[in-house]
Amino acid sequence: MGHSTSDVTATLSTAAVAAVPASAPTTPPTVAAVYQAHGEFVWATLQRMGVRDADLQDQLQEVFVVVHRRLADFEGRSTLTTWLFGICLRVVAGYRRKLARRKEHGSEDIPEVVDESSERDPEQCASREQARVILATLLDAMDIEKRAVLVMFEVESMSCDEISKVLSVPVGTVYSRLHAARAQFEKLRKDFDKSHRGGAR
Repeated sequence: MGHSTSDVTATLSTAAVAAVPASAPTTPPTVAAVYQAHGEFVWATLQRMGVRDADLQDQLQEVFVVVHRRLADFEGRSTLTTWLFGICLRVVAGYRRKLARRKEHGSEDIPEVVDESSERDPEQCASREQARVILATLLDAMDIEKRAVLVMFEVESMSCDEISKVLSVPVGTVYSRLHAARAQFEKLRKDFDKSHRGGAR
């Protein structure tokens, strides 16, 4: 996953990692136990929502800082993954606002992508990089929740049944979100073509 358990647990300042006893389901889980069980899910969710690799560790810790603050209020009305997904939505929304402000002030660092095949076929490399930048631009403009569903289905090839289990929502809800996500992506793509290419073919 690219991060260490010790990094996050140190930040959380929690006690030792301990699983929730199966014989005592009413016992609230510790933050460390939630991280142990669902850290991978949170990491993948942040990626799907567009957090850059260089920022994933910080945003993961931000999510679990919120978990540490609010876990006592979790009443079990939804699954933990659904609850965590909602926290990820809010954390990434703040993250995206900060990125937007950095772009407005011209302080946004664009990561440089090194392609070893560029020397062999620079034209193909340039075309591939342009396509990557366009896709990233379109995805960044999408609603976070729609983007997550679209990435899970189109990029990660997850089925709607699998997505419904991840998000703990009915399959019908996944279909609705996927339909809305595709519609938004297509509109953004057409708008991009008009504004950047003047509708030229």
